[in-house]
Amino acid sequence: MTPSPIGRRTDRVDGPAKVTGSAPYAADYRPEGLVHAHLVQATVGRGEVRGMDVSRAEAAPGVIAVFTPFRPLPLNPPSPQHSGENYSALQDTAVRFRGQIIGLVVADTAERARDAAALVTADYAVTPPRTSLADAGPGVPQGLVQKLAPGTPSIDAALASSPVTVTTSVSQHAQHHIAMEPHATTAVWVDDQLTVYTGAQAPQQAAATIAARLGVEPGKVRLICRYTGGGFGQRSPVWNEALLCAAAARELGRPVKLVLSREQVFTAIGHRGAVRQTIRLGADADGRLRALSHDSDGELPAAGGWRMMPGRETSAVMYRTPNIRIDQRLVTLDTPPTWSMRAPAEAPGMFALETAMDELAARTGVDPVELRLRNYATEDPVEGRRFSSKHLDECYRVGAQRFGWDRRSARPRSRTDGDWLIGMGMASAVYIAWRQPASARARFLDDGRVAVGSGTSDPGTGASTVLAVVAADELELPVGSITAEVGDSALPPGGVGAYGSSVTTSTVPAVQAACRAAVEALVRSAVDNPRSPFAGLDPASVRYRRGRVEARGRSVDFPTLLRAMGLPHVEAVGTAAPDQSASRYRFHCFGAHFCEVRVHRLTGEPRVNRFTSVFDVGRVVNAKAARGQLVGSIIWGIGHALLEADPIEPDGRFAAASMADYLVPVHADTPEIDVHWLDRPDPHISESGVRGLGEIGMISAAAAIGNAVYNATGVRVHDLPITLDKLL
Repeated sequence: MTPSPIGRRTDRVDGPAKVTGSAPYAADYRPEGLVHAHLVQATVGRGEVRGMDVSRAEAAPGVIAVFTPFRPLPLNPPSPQHSGENYSALQDTAVRFRGQIIGLVVADTAERARDAAALVTADYAVTPPRTSLADAGPGVPQGLVQKLAPGTPSIDAALASSPVTVTTSVSQHAQHHIAMEPHATTAVWVDDQLTVYTGAQAPQQAAATIAARLGVEPGKVRLICRYTGGGFGQRSPVWNEALLCAAAARELGRPVKLVLSREQVFTAIGHRGAVRQTIRLGADADGRLRALSHDSDGELPAAGGWRMMPGRETSAVMYRTPNIRIDQRLVTLDTPPTWSMRAPAEAPGMFALETAMDELAARTGVDPVELRLRNYATEDPVEGRRFSSKHLDECYRVGAQRFGWDRRSARPRSRTDGDWLIGMGMASAVYIAWRQPASARARFLDDGRVAVGSGTSDPGTGASTVLAVVAADELELPVGSITAEVGDSALPPGGVGAYGSSVTTSTVPAVQAACRAAVEALVRSAVDNPRSPFAGLDPASVRYRRGRVEARGRSVDFPTLLRAMGLPHVEAVGTAAPDQSASRYRFHCFGAHFCEVRVHRLTGEPRVNRFTSVFDVGRVVNAKAARGQLVGSIIWGIGHALLEADPIEPDGRFAAASMADYLVPVHADTPEIDVHWLDRPDPHISESGVRGLGEIGMISAAAAIGNAVYNATGVRVHDLPITLDKLL
């Protein structure tokens, strides 16, 4: 019997197209009659556009049109659930942040459009922008989460009665997604039908949003993103740049392409918002928690964006404690829109919590791993719901053994290697696991292939390969005979979208259902079609096995059968949704990070020396992709800890406006990374037990590094990133 490909190391099915350059991304489409657009952006942080001079741009070579608030492209206002922004570009003269789109220049070449855009000038009435969490005043409360033990009047009382208390305040600046592919859109109208080629994490939702904003029927917009060079949350909503490109193509009656520069992506597209947090822990002398308080103030731009609330899915679910309080506030700033970014609230939230837990370990003298085991939760400490599957305790033990945690000295600055101080740190990780209703289509083809498709997206996460592996397993065929189709709004709905580590969890049951339905359709055709060798047989007597249809001693492979019946294909759509009874559980992935760092005692330079992480992520579909996703997320965590930050100047300007200034980890920053997962199927999330794992690797990696830096130096850094000036 052919072994199942589930859990094996499978090469990416889209790999050859990507490495050979034959994979078409949004900017690679070149329809006939194509013209090019370039953005004009505001150069003040807040105010009003009083006037614009476009005469020089309109007179420049090759220029076709210049659109501004004084010559707008019509767009409908956004609905809150469909947009990262709460306004429509060019529909008014208000400037909400520096970098807001205030113009669009269209020319016959991209270079001419860019050069002409530089000739546009604007006159502003300027208002000082609000750019700092510290200076903007108190945030707006977002609802209190609190549970107190009987007889406890307040969280403050619970903390005051605790023998040991820890107060930890941390902060971090804005961060950027830095997807490999800059945002680009190619819009083509044929009569009243629009095809949009653009990166999207939720193709069907994006197509519906574009239709609504342009005022056309939803069925008249098709979005195609068969290849997308990264998303990380940034390609979840539809931003104004894509809408303007589509509107310009309709206005001019010609295909229009708009490709953003990296600098434009930093401001015209959402970023992870700045946040400051305070954790207060109360515990017994042996480290057992009595109380936990988590306060946060997150950036929410006046222009709209994603709500940074880091406490609910971190401190409110992680550790057992009788008293807990989560108070989250949002601060209105005049900054570019924010949006979710990989491990959106959990990465900053768990940095705060796990830093505080390490401080508690130091205060009580309890080993950090033992401290977490003493406060282990088997159910949500607020709601009391049990976790569907949790093996974090095993992650601690396996990770400590693989890493060599027993060699750690609890005393800071006790290990050296010449001028280098050596330290070890660890941290827990948690990320919500959620499953969306999803559909998929399976199609037997007469050339021997099976095409399986779903209207989700694969922004480099390996979703296409997951579809192929699951279909191959279900149909007992080689993975190479499966063609995966994603990134097209015309496909069956693939769930809410490719975010929240939910695609694999959602699409695996849908693909299984589609394959089973396709087998039934193939058998029905075989008994109903008069040209079939199985015509007239009882369907119950006909069997599909390993790509063949069998009955009464006859066995015919499906492509031969299809050709005999004169059918190019037989297909079916399958749909799968979460079991409603599963609501009594909390679904999460878990992990434990162990890290060793080196800090130069003279320069303060920190380096990550080695990393070990163990995860509880349910059943793994593709071991090769799983390792890549987890290692990639840990590397991102290194950036979170040591490199990534983009402060906003008082005038509203990002201090780091390009890849020359905004630092991300490179090979020299990346140590040996040992990744391991338990491969324990979650029995309650689906039949296959699969949970997503794209984001769990990043969560708390920064905390493990920070805790290791403390162990090496005795210096506790609370404000990310941990740079050498903070260690001198």
